[in-house]
Amino acid sequence: MSNVRDVIILGAGPAGYTAALYAARADLKPLVILGWQPGGQLTTTTEVENFPGFEHGIQGPELMEIMRRQCQRFGTEFVQAAAERVDLSTRPFTVVTDGGEEYRARALIVATGASAKYLGLPSEQALLGHGVSACATCDGFFYKGKRVMVVGGGDTAMEEASYLAKLCSEVTVVHRRDTLRASKIMQERAFANPKIRFVWNSEVVEVLANEHGAVRGAKVRDVRTGEVTEHAFEGFFVAIGHQPNTAFLGGQLPTDAKGYLVVEPGTPRTPVPGVFAAGDVADAVYRQAVTAAGTGCMAALEAARWLEAEEHAANAAGAATHAG
Repeated sequence: MSNVRDVIILGAGPAGYTAALYAARADLKPLVILGWQPGGQLTTTTEVENFPGFEHGIQGPELMEIMRRQCQRFGTEFVQAAAERVDLSTRPFTVVTDGGEEYRARALIVATGASAKYLGLPSEQALLGHGVSACATCDGFFYKGKRVMVVGGGDTAMEEASYLAKLCSEVTVVHRRDTLRASKIMQERAFANPKIRFVWNSEVVEVLANEHGAVRGAKVRDVRTGEVTEHAFEGFFVAIGHQPNTAFLGGQLPTDAKGYLVVEPGTPRTPVPGVFAAGDVADAVYRQAVTAAGTGCMAALEAARWLEAEEHAANAAGAATHAG
Protein backbone atom coordinates (compact mmCIF):
# COMPACT_ATOMS: atom_id res chain seq x y z
CA MET A 1 0.00 0.00 0.00
CA SER A 2 3.05 2.30 0.06
CA ASN A 3 2.32 3.56 -3.46
CA VAL A 4 -1.30 4.31 -2.66
CA ARG A 5 -2.21 7.99 -2.43
CA ASP A 6 -4.59 9.37 0.15
CA VAL A 7 -6.47 11.27 -2.54
CA ILE A 8 -6.28 11.69 -6.30
CA ILE A 9 -8.04 14.60 -7.95
CA LEU A 10 -9.09 14.31 -11.58
CA GLY A 11 -9.25 17.66 -13.34
CA ALA A 12 -7.61 21.04 -12.91
CA GLY A 13 -10.26 23.72 -13.18
CA PRO A 14 -11.44 25.85 -10.25
CA ALA A 15 -12.99 22.76 -8.61
CA GLY A 16 -9.92 20.56 -8.96
CA TYR A 17 -7.44 23.20 -7.86
CA THR A 18 -9.54 24.23 -4.85
CA ALA A 19 -9.94 20.59 -3.84
CA ALA A 20 -6.16 20.19 -4.13
CA LEU A 21 -5.55 23.29 -2.02
CA TYR A 22 -7.74 22.07 0.83
CA ALA A 23 -6.49 18.50 0.59
CA ALA A 24 -2.86 19.65 0.63
CA ARG A 25 -3.46 21.83 3.68
CA ALA A 26 -5.01 18.78 5.38
CA ASP A 27 -1.69 16.98 4.73
CA LEU A 28 -3.30 14.48 2.35
CA LYS A 29 -0.52 15.04 -0.24
CA PRO A 30 -2.94 15.13 -3.19
CA LEU A 31 -2.06 14.11 -6.70
CA VAL A 32 -3.82 16.08 -9.44
CA ILE A 33 -4.17 14.46 -12.84
CA LEU A 34 -4.50 17.61 -14.89
CA GLY A 35 -6.61 16.35 -17.78
CA TRP A 36 -6.66 17.37 -21.41
CA GLN A 37 -7.42 21.04 -20.62
CA PRO A 38 -5.51 22.12 -17.50
CA GLY A 39 -7.27 25.14 -16.07
CA GLY A 40 -10.62 24.06 -17.46
CA GLN A 41 -12.98 26.30 -19.40
CA LEU A 42 -11.46 29.46 -17.90
CA THR A 43 -8.43 28.96 -20.12
CA THR A 44 -10.66 29.93 -23.07
CA THR A 45 -11.96 33.05 -21.30
CA THR A 46 -10.05 36.30 -21.61
CA GLU A 47 -11.38 38.59 -18.87
CA VAL A 48 -12.89 37.19 -15.66
CA GLU A 49 -14.61 39.93 -13.68
CA ASN A 50 -16.93 37.92 -11.43
CA PHE A 51 -14.44 35.89 -9.39
CA PRO A 52 -14.24 37.35 -5.86
CA GLY A 53 -11.03 39.07 -4.88
CA PHE A 54 -10.08 40.59 -8.23
CA GLU A 55 -11.44 44.12 -8.21
CA HIS A 56 -10.33 44.94 -11.72
CA GLY A 57 -10.81 41.48 -13.21
CA ILE A 58 -8.20 38.97 -14.27
CA GLN A 59 -7.40 36.93 -17.34
CA GLY A 60 -8.80 33.40 -17.14
CA PRO A 61 -5.49 31.61 -17.82
CA GLU A 62 -3.73 33.85 -15.28
CA LEU A 63 -6.30 33.04 -12.59
CA MET A 64 -5.82 29.33 -13.19
CA GLU A 65 -2.03 29.68 -13.06
CA ILE A 66 -2.29 31.51 -9.71
CA MET A 67 -4.49 28.72 -8.35
CA ARG A 68 -2.04 26.08 -9.59
CA ARG A 69 0.91 27.80 -7.91
CA GLN A 70 -1.05 28.15 -4.68
CA CYS A 71 -1.71 24.39 -4.69
CA GLN A 72 1.93 23.70 -5.47
CA ARG A 73 3.04 25.84 -2.54
CA PHE A 74 1.32 23.42 -0.15
CA GLY A 75 2.82 20.32 -1.73
CA THR A 76 0.32 19.28 -4.39
CA GLU A 77 1.79 17.01 -7.05
CA PHE A 78 0.69 17.28 -10.67
CA VAL A 79 0.66 14.78 -13.52
CA GLN A 80 0.38 16.07 -17.08
CA ALA A 81 -2.03 13.43 -18.35
CA ALA A 82 -5.73 12.65 -18.61
CA ALA A 83 -7.61 9.87 -16.89
CA GLU A 84 -8.48 7.27 -19.52
CA ARG A 85 -10.26 4.79 -17.25
CA VAL A 86 -10.81 4.04 -13.59
CA ASP A 87 -11.69 1.03 -11.48
CA LEU A 88 -14.04 1.90 -8.64
CA SER A 89 -15.06 -1.68 -7.92
CA THR A 90 -12.27 -2.32 -5.43
CA ARG A 91 -10.27 -0.22 -3.00
CA PRO A 92 -7.89 1.36 -3.31
CA PHE A 93 -9.32 2.89 -6.48
CA THR A 94 -7.26 2.68 -9.66
CA VAL A 95 -6.78 5.41 -12.25
CA VAL A 96 -5.13 4.68 -15.60
CA THR A 97 -4.01 7.67 -17.67
CA ASP A 98 -3.88 8.12 -21.42
CA GLY A 99 -0.14 7.52 -21.19
CA GLY A 100 -0.65 4.12 -19.61
CA GLU A 101 0.48 5.12 -16.11
CA GLU A 102 -1.46 3.60 -13.21
CA TYR A 103 -2.19 5.35 -9.92
CA ARG A 104 -4.08 4.17 -6.86
CA ALA A 105 -5.84 6.14 -4.15
CA ARG A 106 -7.91 5.65 -1.04
CA ALA A 107 -10.20 8.52 -2.04
CA LEU A 108 -11.00 10.02 -5.42
CA ILE A 109 -12.35 13.46 -6.36
CA VAL A 110 -13.80 13.73 -9.86
CA ALA A 111 -13.56 17.33 -11.06
CA THR A 112 -13.30 16.79 -14.80
CA GLY A 113 -15.84 19.48 -15.67
CA ALA A 114 -18.18 19.79 -18.60
CA SER A 115 -17.26 20.87 -22.09
CA ALA A 116 -19.42 23.40 -23.87
CA LYS A 117 -20.72 22.11 -27.17
CA TYR A 118 -19.62 24.24 -30.10
CA LEU A 119 -20.56 24.27 -33.76
CA GLY A 120 -17.14 23.03 -34.82
CA LEU A 121 -16.40 25.85 -37.24
CA PRO A 122 -12.71 26.75 -37.60
CA SER A 123 -13.59 30.45 -37.47
CA GLU A 124 -15.59 29.88 -34.28
CA GLN A 125 -12.70 28.11 -32.56
CA ALA A 126 -10.23 30.77 -33.68
CA LEU A 127 -12.31 33.48 -32.00
CA LEU A 128 -12.92 31.76 -28.65
CA GLY A 129 -12.43 34.41 -25.97
CA HIS A 130 -12.46 37.16 -28.59
CA GLY A 131 -16.19 37.48 -29.05
CA VAL A 132 -17.16 33.81 -29.12
CA SER A 133 -18.50 32.44 -25.84
CA ALA A 134 -20.66 29.64 -24.46
CA CYS A 135 -21.62 31.43 -21.24
CA ALA A 136 -23.77 34.56 -21.19
CA THR A 137 -23.54 35.01 -17.43
CA CYS A 138 -19.75 34.84 -17.70
CA ASP A 139 -19.24 37.17 -20.65
CA GLY A 140 -22.49 39.03 -21.32
CA PHE A 141 -21.36 42.11 -19.39
CA PHE A 142 -18.70 42.83 -22.02
CA TYR A 143 -21.43 43.40 -24.62
CA LYS A 144 -23.52 45.90 -22.70
CA GLY A 145 -25.36 48.06 -25.21
CA LYS A 146 -24.04 46.02 -28.14
CA ARG A 147 -25.54 43.53 -30.59
CA VAL A 148 -25.07 39.80 -30.08
CA MET A 149 -26.10 36.52 -31.69
CA VAL A 150 -27.23 33.36 -29.88
CA VAL A 151 -27.23 29.96 -31.58
CA GLY A 152 -29.65 27.31 -30.34
CA GLY A 153 -33.31 26.53 -29.77
CA GLY A 154 -33.54 24.85 -26.37
CA ASP A 155 -33.97 26.14 -22.85
CA THR A 156 -30.28 27.01 -22.61
CA ALA A 157 -30.50 29.23 -25.68
CA MET A 158 -33.64 30.99 -24.47
CA GLU A 159 -32.13 31.53 -21.02
CA GLU A 160 -29.00 32.99 -22.60
CA ALA A 161 -31.00 35.19 -24.97
CA SER A 162 -33.25 36.51 -22.20
CA TYR A 163 -30.26 37.24 -19.98
CA LEU A 164 -28.38 39.00 -22.78
CA ALA A 165 -31.46 41.07 -23.67
CA LYS A 166 -31.13 42.77 -20.28
CA LEU A 167 -27.67 43.99 -21.24
CA CYS A 168 -27.48 44.19 -25.00
CA SER A 169 -29.18 46.45 -27.54
CA GLU A 170 -30.22 43.53 -29.76
CA VAL A 171 -30.17 39.73 -29.55
CA THR A 172 -30.49 37.63 -32.70
CA VAL A 173 -31.34 33.96 -32.17
CA VAL A 174 -30.42 31.57 -34.98
CA HIS A 175 -32.12 28.17 -35.03
CA ARG A 176 -31.99 25.34 -37.55
CA ARG A 177 -35.73 24.68 -37.40
CA ASP A 178 -38.88 26.80 -37.50
CA THR A 179 -39.93 25.91 -33.96
CA LEU A 180 -38.05 25.97 -30.67
CA ARG A 181 -37.29 22.98 -28.46
CA ALA A 182 -37.39 25.14 -25.35
CA SER A 183 -40.12 24.80 -22.73
CA LYS A 184 -43.28 26.79 -23.38
CA ILE A 185 -42.64 29.34 -20.66
CA MET A 186 -39.11 30.01 -21.93
CA GLN A 187 -40.42 30.42 -25.48
CA GLU A 188 -43.12 32.85 -24.38
CA ARG A 189 -40.61 34.91 -22.43
CA ALA A 190 -38.28 35.18 -25.42
CA PHE A 191 -41.05 35.93 -27.93
CA ALA A 192 -42.39 38.70 -25.69
CA ASN A 193 -39.02 40.44 -25.47
CA PRO A 194 -38.77 43.22 -28.07
CA LYS A 195 -34.96 43.02 -28.08
CA ILE A 196 -34.92 39.39 -29.23
CA ARG A 197 -35.43 38.52 -32.89
CA PHE A 198 -35.31 35.12 -34.55
CA VAL A 199 -33.72 33.81 -37.73
CA TRP A 200 -35.46 30.49 -38.46
CA ASN A 201 -34.40 27.48 -40.53
CA SER A 202 -30.84 28.72 -40.56
CA GLU A 203 -27.33 27.77 -39.55
CA VAL A 204 -24.13 29.72 -39.02
CA VAL A 205 -21.48 28.78 -41.55
CA GLU A 206 -18.74 31.24 -40.58
CA VAL A 207 -17.97 33.65 -37.75
CA LEU A 208 -16.37 36.82 -39.05
CA ALA A 209 -13.51 38.77 -37.49
CA ASN A 210 -12.58 42.42 -37.73
CA GLU A 211 -9.09 43.79 -38.29
CA HIS A 212 -8.37 43.53 -34.56
CA GLY A 213 -9.13 39.81 -34.40
CA ALA A 214 -12.48 40.21 -32.64
CA VAL A 215 -15.95 39.11 -33.75
CA ARG A 216 -17.76 41.45 -36.12
CA GLY A 217 -20.55 39.20 -37.39
CA ALA A 218 -21.41 35.91 -39.05
CA LYS A 219 -22.52 34.34 -42.30
CA VAL A 220 -25.83 32.53 -41.92
CA ARG A 221 -27.26 30.04 -44.42
CA ASP A 222 -30.93 29.28 -44.90
CA VAL A 223 -31.13 25.46 -44.73
CA ARG A 224 -34.10 25.39 -47.16
CA THR A 225 -32.91 27.72 -49.90
CA GLY A 226 -29.15 27.72 -49.36
CA GLU A 227 -29.10 31.52 -49.40
CA VAL A 228 -26.29 33.01 -47.29
CA THR A 229 -26.72 36.34 -45.54
CA GLU A 230 -24.32 38.32 -43.37
CA HIS A 231 -25.26 39.61 -39.92
CA ALA A 232 -23.30 42.23 -38.00
CA PHE A 233 -22.81 42.04 -34.24
CA GLU A 234 -20.07 42.07 -31.60
CA GLY A 235 -20.74 38.96 -29.50
CA PHE A 236 -21.43 35.37 -30.55
CA PHE A 237 -22.91 32.98 -27.98
CA VAL A 238 -23.21 29.26 -28.65
CA ALA A 239 -26.01 27.81 -26.52
CA ILE A 240 -26.43 24.22 -27.65
CA GLY A 241 -25.60 22.66 -24.28
CA HIS A 242 -22.72 21.16 -22.35
CA GLN A 243 -21.31 17.65 -22.24
CA PRO A 244 -20.05 16.48 -18.83
CA ASN A 245 -16.63 14.83 -19.10
CA THR A 246 -17.56 11.43 -17.66
CA ALA A 247 -16.93 8.95 -20.48
CA PHE A 248 -13.74 7.65 -18.85
CA LEU A 249 -15.78 6.47 -15.84
CA GLY A 250 -17.37 3.74 -17.92
CA GLY A 251 -20.74 4.09 -16.23
CA GLN A 252 -19.39 3.24 -12.77
CA LEU A 253 -21.05 6.33 -11.29
CA PRO A 254 -24.71 7.18 -11.92
CA THR A 255 -25.63 10.23 -14.00
CA ASP A 256 -28.81 12.19 -14.54
CA ALA A 257 -30.67 12.45 -17.84
CA LYS A 258 -28.20 15.10 -19.08
CA GLY A 259 -25.14 13.05 -18.17
CA TYR A 260 -24.11 14.95 -15.02
CA LEU A 261 -22.86 12.93 -12.06
CA VAL A 262 -25.43 12.32 -9.35
CA VAL A 263 -24.41 13.37 -5.85
CA GLU A 264 -26.18 13.30 -2.52
CA PRO A 265 -28.16 16.59 -2.34
CA GLY A 266 -26.13 19.37 -0.77
CA THR A 267 -22.92 17.32 -0.71
CA PRO A 268 -20.21 16.16 -3.14
CA ARG A 269 -20.73 12.51 -2.15
CA THR A 270 -21.40 10.01 -4.94
CA PRO A 271 -23.05 6.62 -4.31
CA VAL A 272 -19.59 5.01 -4.21
CA PRO A 273 -18.05 5.54 -0.74
CA GLY A 274 -14.78 7.43 -1.02
CA VAL A 275 -15.59 8.94 -4.42
CA PHE A 276 -16.62 12.60 -4.56
CA ALA A 277 -17.63 14.89 -7.42
CA ALA A 278 -16.98 18.62 -7.67
CA GLY A 279 -17.56 21.39 -10.16
CA ASP A 280 -19.34 21.36 -13.49
CA VAL A 281 -19.18 17.57 -13.87
CA ALA A 282 -21.98 17.44 -11.28
CA ASP A 283 -23.58 20.86 -11.87
CA ALA A 284 -26.07 21.34 -14.69
CA VAL A 285 -27.45 24.57 -13.22
CA TYR A 286 -24.85 27.17 -12.19
CA ARG A 287 -21.62 26.27 -14.02
CA GLN A 288 -19.67 29.19 -12.56
CA ALA A 289 -16.03 29.27 -11.48
CA VAL A 290 -16.93 30.36 -7.96
CA THR A 291 -19.52 27.60 -7.46
CA ALA A 292 -17.07 25.06 -8.84
CA ALA A 293 -14.43 26.25 -6.39
CA GLY A 294 -16.93 25.97 -3.55
CA THR A 295 -17.76 22.37 -4.33
CA GLY A 296 -14.05 21.62 -4.71
CA CYS A 297 -13.58 22.80 -1.13
CA MET A 298 -16.52 20.64 -0.01
CA ALA A 299 -15.14 17.57 -1.79
CA ALA A 300 -11.72 17.91 -0.15
CA LEU A 301 -13.23 18.37 3.32
CA GLU A 302 -15.53 15.39 2.79
CA ALA A 303 -12.63 13.26 1.56
CA ALA A 304 -10.53 14.18 4.59
CA ARG A 305 -13.37 13.29 6.97
CA TRP A 306 -14.08 10.04 5.14
CA LEU A 307 -10.42 8.99 5.23
CA GLU A 308 -10.23 9.80 8.92
CA ALA A 309 -13.36 7.73 9.64
CA GLU A 310 -11.98 4.83 7.60
CA GLU A 311 -8.69 4.93 9.49
CA HIS A 312 -10.49 5.09 12.82
CA ALA A 313 -12.65 2.10 11.86
CA ALA A 314 -9.61 0.12 10.73
CA ASN A 315 -7.76 0.88 13.96
CA ALA A 316 -10.77 -0.12 16.01
CA ALA A 317 -11.10 -3.38 14.09
CA GLY A 318 -7.40 -4.08 14.56
CA ALA A 319 -7.62 -3.44 18.26
CA ALA A 320 -10.61 -5.76 18.57
CA THR A 321 -8.79 -8.50 16.68
CA HIS A 322 -5.69 -8.10 18.84
CA ALA A 323 -7.80 -8.19 22.00
CA GLY A 324 -9.52 -11.35 20.82
